[in-house]
Amino acid sequence: MYSLERPVQGQSSCPKDRLGRKRRTVVSSLTEDEELTEILKSYSSNKVTTTKYSFLSFIPKNLFEQLHRFANIYFIFLAALNFVPVVNAFQPEISIIPILLVLAVTAVKDLWEDYRKHKSDKFINGLVCEIYSRKRQMYVDQRWQDVHVGDFVRLSCNEIIPADMLLLYSSDPHGVCYIETANLDGETNLKQRQVVRDLPRQGSELTPENFHSRIECENPNNDLSRFRGFMEYPSKARVGLHNNNLLLRSCTIRNTETVIGIVVYAGHETKAMKNNNGPRYKRSKLERRLNVDVLWSVVLLVIMCLTAAIGHGLWLRNLKDTSFLIPDTTSPALSGFYLFWTMIIVLQVLIPISLYVSIEIVKLCQIFFIQNDVDFYNEYMDSRIQCRALNITEDLGQIQYVFSDKTGTLTENKMVFRRCTIAGVEYPHEENARRLEVYKEDEAMGCSHTLKSRASAKSLSCKSLSCNRSSVSLHTLTGHSEGEESPSPTLPQHSAFSSPMEKDIVPDPFLVQKLNCLSSPLFLLRDASMELTYIVDFFMALAICNTVVVSSPNQPRHVVPGLRGILVSRTPLKSLEDIKMLFQPEEGEHGSWKGEEDKMLHLNPGAWSVLENSNGGEGPPSEPGADELIYEAESPDEAALVHAARAYRCTLQGRSLERLLVELPGMGSLAVRLLHILPFDSTRKRMSVVVRHPLTNQVVVYTKGADSVIMDLAESPKGAEQSDGRQGHIREQTQKHLDNYAREGLRTLCIAKKVQTSTEYDIWLKRHAFAETSIENREELLLESAQRLETNLTLLGATGIVDRLQEEVPETIEALQRAGVKVWVLTGDKQETAINIACACKLLRTTDQLLTANCDSKVNACKALLLELRTEVERGEAAEGTSGFTLVVDGHTLDFALQEDLKGDFLELSRRCRAVVCCRSTPLQKSHVVQLVRDQLRVMTLAIGDGANDVSMIQVADVGIGISGQEGMQAVMSSDFAISRFKHLRKLLLVHGHWCYTRLANMILYFFYKNVMYVNLLFWYQFFCGFSGSVMTNSWVLIFFNLLFTSAPPLLYGILDKDVSADTLIKLPELYKSGQNSKAYLPSTFWLTMLDALYQSLVCFFIPYFAYAGSDADMLSFGSPINASALLIILLHQVIESRTLTWLHVLVLVGSALFYFSFTLVFSVVCVTCSPPTNPLGVDKLQMSQPLFYGVCALTTVLALLPRFLFHALRNSISPSDTLKAALMDQLNPDNYCRRMQHWNQTQAQSKARGLIINVEDLDIKIPDFILPKELKECRAATGSVLS
Repeated sequence: MYSLERPVQGQSSCPKDRLGRKRRTVVSSLTEDEELTEILKSYSSNKVTTTKYSFLSFIPKNLFEQLHRFANIYFIFLAALNFVPVVNAFQPEISIIPILLVLAVTAVKDLWEDYRKHKSDKFINGLVCEIYSRKRQMYVDQRWQDVHVGDFVRLSCNEIIPADMLLLYSSDPHGVCYIETANLDGETNLKQRQVVRDLPRQGSELTPENFHSRIECENPNNDLSRFRGFMEYPSKARVGLHNNNLLLRSCTIRNTETVIGIVVYAGHETKAMKNNNGPRYKRSKLERRLNVDVLWSVVLLVIMCLTAAIGHGLWLRNLKDTSFLIPDTTSPALSGFYLFWTMIIVLQVLIPISLYVSIEIVKLCQIFFIQNDVDFYNEYMDSRIQCRALNITEDLGQIQYVFSDKTGTLTENKMVFRRCTIAGVEYPHEENARRLEVYKEDEAMGCSHTLKSRASAKSLSCKSLSCNRSSVSLHTLTGHSEGEESPSPTLPQHSAFSSPMEKDIVPDPFLVQKLNCLSSPLFLLRDASMELTYIVDFFMALAICNTVVVSSPNQPRHVVPGLRGILVSRTPLKSLEDIKMLFQPEEGEHGSWKGEEDKMLHLNPGAWSVLENSNGGEGPPSEPGADELIYEAESPDEAALVHAARAYRCTLQGRSLERLLVELPGMGSLAVRLLHILPFDSTRKRMSVVVRHPLTNQVVVYTKGADSVIMDLAESPKGAEQSDGRQGHIREQTQKHLDNYAREGLRTLCIAKKVQTSTEYDIWLKRHAFAETSIENREELLLESAQRLETNLTLLGATGIVDRLQEEVPETIEALQRAGVKVWVLTGDKQETAINIACACKLLRTTDQLLTANCDSKVNACKALLLELRTEVERGEAAEGTSGFTLVVDGHTLDFALQEDLKGDFLELSRRCRAVVCCRSTPLQKSHVVQLVRDQLRVMTLAIGDGANDVSMIQVADVGIGISGQEGMQAVMSSDFAISRFKHLRKLLLVHGHWCYTRLANMILYFFYKNVMYVNLLFWYQFFCGFSGSVMTNSWVLIFFNLLFTSAPPLLYGILDKDVSADTLIKLPELYKSGQNSKAYLPSTFWLTMLDALYQSLVCFFIPYFAYAGSDADMLSFGSPINASALLIILLHQVIESRTLTWLHVLVLVGSALFYFSFTLVFSVVCVTCSPPTNPLGVDKLQMSQPLFYGVCALTTVLALLPRFLFHALRNSISPSDTLKAALMDQLNPDNYCRRMQHWNQTQAQSKARGLIINVEDLDIKIPDFILPKELKECRAATGSVLS
């Protein structure tokens, strides 16, 4: 429903409202304070209007907008000029027809679009919600447009939120509410929102009359992830307001029976509407080139008019006998000045008025073909390609650099727990590895799941609530009736990141044996309690250090049975005191850490079997319903870790606002008090939860994050030499394991914890509370607060998560590199992981020389390193047999390289490398890299990503591609095109990009050609009429020639022309180079086209001139064969240039010719006074009845087109282009096709034997005649031509 754009960079953190206030004050609309009431009235109402026009403003406003186009102003000026008697060239009424037609077509299009917006606005504004009425003292139904700031709104399950509201009440006893943000950002996983902290708990609904608090918050802005403010109670106590207290407009209430909120932003001030910036607009490279050539056309027009004006003045000055002229006192110079403007009117068609409209039509048709390409359809996700930018389709055919994210873009982003290390001991999970090798995931789960069906299934749990109220669902606002797709009771509920491959983890048997110690009566707890402490804390962190929402098919996600109990153990095998002692080891009690490990390794083997049997083996707990828990995670990493913990019977069973329910082996279900969540951010690269430990009652901080930061923060607690040695051993071993994980291509996360004393926690809490209640600089204060807490951590261990490559990624990258496209991977992963993935996707070949740039020191050292690497590359280029170089840069080095004095060295080095991998890069660094390459190298760039961290680089690139994957829709909403898989990039660029560019470039050149060719005919006639501005044709034919008679064929040319088939373009990526080098539309190509048009106009004019010389043919009789010949030449010129001729082309070309001859015949028969002062009556009828007319037309057409035909024939025979060779290969029969393929393979083998190196940057790479790439191992039947 809404278009989501990324918040504008550099926006002020405290924008002012319309009255200049830096903050917004919101109170209850029931207040009797007149001053506060006036403040509420000053805010925007909830009525939204996205239309641009009203009934009265449409004509003037639309006309004003169209006048922003220079071409429209130009033609309106000429139409007005033709009404001036001294300079008019023909009937003034006729001159306004072209511009009126163009303006009318554009106006109708704008009116239709605006009418659709009006219908949508009317529907949305008319939706109904419950608003508290002061008069009736109850909630009443009102339309959305009648909602105002300060109103109390009550919503039920499945209802859509009408305005941005502060959550004051939830029917959940713990004050939790769940919303689905699919209408806003496309994400279908649920988000948790909570009632404002410290509000009085009520057993019944909130009573609006009793609400007397004042809300101070920031002014409206477009940042969806931020909300800053505080609520001041009547007691003057303040509580901070956060984004998790805000319900955003257009989101949907899920799994909560009733919520009540107070409106803080309404209408166009809501965050959803602030992000509704309309369609994206970018100027394509071809469009910029077109504007330059239009200016050249203007220069050519001025030259021609000046020539005619000067010639007219000289003709009048040298004229002796003026008896045939009307006496006039105007001087020759003034007459020449008047004639200059007359010629501007006569030759106006030199500027293609219909070109801009034609380009828009062609681009819309190109987008239609792209969107309806079945190869872009993803059956599992029920999605196809989205074209969000309507005017840069041709840029897809000119890309030179591709910048790609890794996770979710090159990989599946289906994180699967692979292995882990705890307390320095590595657990390889070999059975789990074998499972992943042979696992074949049933994507359809027995049926075909679509996005819509899964969305319906997600709301199954809501059916158990008493949601009897008729409500508008998500599908209603998106044009689908909810009743169309009612979920089946047997449909499995599919939540994000919860496929069988991700959930069915096989535990490591040795680690299971250690955990089973907690459940065994045969094992002394003290024998290995320290290592067990680490193991239990490790899995406790995996289970609770997240924002995962827990649900089951039969109950809402927020329901946590038995949460009020502190310890709910079904089969307590030990005393509570023994369990507490496990988490409170005495200092120095256990000897060396190595000794403790040995104790664990040398237990009685017979005891292990008893332990396994005593707790049901290695499988998950067998309690009823345990296996039916569903985890809704905001990221695949979180889901993978929670599923891993559950595999070891450390199960997250429920979540509320203040407590978590966790089951641990041997301890039963524990209620863990949740004190704070410090969410992940790209600066800290970690997240933490602060909890009250259920056994020791201590404040414990559990942290997980990138190893690059956690390892630095994992310092030993003070005053414990024994512990210091133990932690040093753990850090050393963990680092070794992390390096091994990275070499395997695993994503790594470190897990740590910290125990806070009550005094330390109280001091930190005061500062944190101040940061939470601050409005200005809140993010900076919260960041400082989190960093103060996350110090001196105790390292527990690390995890290795596997993320598989998407299908056909290596083939796609290889094809792009063969096409001359340089591929850069920008990722936040470790260097070893990035290199491993680069090898797996064939970005880094085995023959490549790897260059690593790792520099943690100052700029000077980094500069020296870059120069050294550059020298190494130059030496390698000079040596024979070097395949190429791949550069790997880490985040620290990238920081230095992006500085002003190192940019040049970094670019020069990277330009010489075949590929570049930037690891440990931040979102800001990604955008800076893209911008640097785009601006400094002046190349066409494409950025592709799937997450919010990729938005900045997607917006900076010339073309931004979003992948609708596992991380929501932020990247898609900010992109120009959206695809579901990386492999689709191959066809999008190599096929559709190539077609779009060549079609549009050829159509633009054809437009310039036909206009110049026809205008020159009028210009040559001036040499024979005293440069008087007369024309040899009637004004109707002059105006309609380019506007109607020759307008349809170029459109078909730009929409359906196809130089090479899609299959050949895929198999021969080298053909893409023609678009990269703009070979279809070079300045030289433009001027050669102009020269050809000049020659054809000379032939078209002077052959009829000499044929009718000495005859009694009048001016119109002389012009008739010229017009007919010009039409045939222009139409047949397109036949020569077209690579595709179908029945549709024949129909349009023949129809255009018949239209012209029919019009001129009818015009000459019925029109007596249509074109005064000339009289065309019977002229064309008489000419078309004479054989000379047809002879002249035939001879003129042949001689005009003969040079172009011969040029094509000679060039295609002597030096055929690569695209022509590929097109001829499409026409081969299967036998010839096989022979040519064998010839290609032999040629390639011989080239390799001679050590021939083909540089992918070579601008003129030559493909052997009729070749196919070596990857083809079998002959295929020749493919027929397709329409598009």
